[in-house]
Amino acid sequence: MSALLSNYSLRSHNTFGFAVHAHYAQFIDSEAQLLAALADPRTVGLPRLILGGGSNVVLTRDFEGVAWLMALSGRRLVGEDEHAWFVEAGAGENWHEFVQWSLGQGWSGLENLALIPGKVGAAPIQNIGAYGLEISERLASVRVIELATGKALILDAKACQFGYRDSFFKQHGRDRFVIISVTFRLPKVWQPRYVYAALADELAKQRIEAPVPQDIFAAVVAVRRAKLPDPAHIGNAGSFFKNPVVEAAHFKALIAREPKLVAYPQADQRVKLAAGWLIEQSGWKGRTLGQAGVHAKQALVLINRGGATGAEILTLATAIQDDVEKRFGVRLEPEPVIVR
Repeated sequence: MSALLSNYSLRSHNTFGFAVHAHYAQFIDSEAQLLAALADPRTVGLPRLILGGGSNVVLTRDFEGVAWLMALSGRRLVGEDEHAWFVEAGAGENWHEFVQWSLGQGWSGLENLALIPGKVGAAPIQNIGAYGLEISERLASVRVIELATGKALILDAKACQFGYRDSFFKQHGRDRFVIISVTFRLPKVWQPRYVYAALADELAKQRIEAPVPQDIFAAVVAVRRAKLPDPAHIGNAGSFFKNPVVEAAHFKALIAREPKLVAYPQADQRVKLAAGWLIEQSGWKGRTLGQAGVHAKQALVLINRGGATGAEILTLATAIQDDVEKRFGVRLEPEPVIVR
């Protein structure tokens, strides 16, 4: 049975760096340890908080329960067919390091998702995505433990019910399962993706006309480092808001009065708007409220300027939502999980 830590600081377990504590905390580094924690009489009946890297969470207060700190490691090739390699990683593996490792093994396909903070186990929950790729395109299956029964289950990509920054684990499956490991399907026939202007510009700057996977990886890392703050130095959770998707009629009305509106047509005839652009046009880029602020280089990123609380971040987020809605008729939706 893992050690039960009392009044445990979660400052290093959330990338905003909020100075909150958990009444109890346990490190989970194996499936057996998770099952033991489920049955631990010291914590049975208490609220549970499952944390990986804490890169997609806003902790608004001390947690009066037990925080499970996911540390399940391991990465390996588990199979292949004529089309793909199947690569498994433990939920506690660092995401960026896993992407780098898989490329080093010759298994490409995740390079567009380089430098996204957090752990492997969080990737399917959020359906992480960047630069033209979402994890749903590469996921083969997820091994989970059902909290109510302790039973292990394997869920395929369809069962994960992926949506834009969304999944079964954020909806009907929320608080019902713990992810143990994730298996990815990485294609043997690889095609580069660099349709996003920032990525294409970085490759052009490097005079790369026919990029290989390592080129895409390096370009993504360079672009992200130039635009986004490192959570190790400035507390943040990456992009705080989802890019809103609006109906065609709404977009037509918006573009008529906002001709520079940044937007991306979708397959279902709807249109995705760039939330960062909406925030910037609403006057929030680089502004602060108390110790919470909007990053000066990327308006999608809310930051802890030093000593901010989760409540202050939410106050700032609400002010931004209100102003964007007033000007554009769109209510931005936060990406991180809010623990109130």
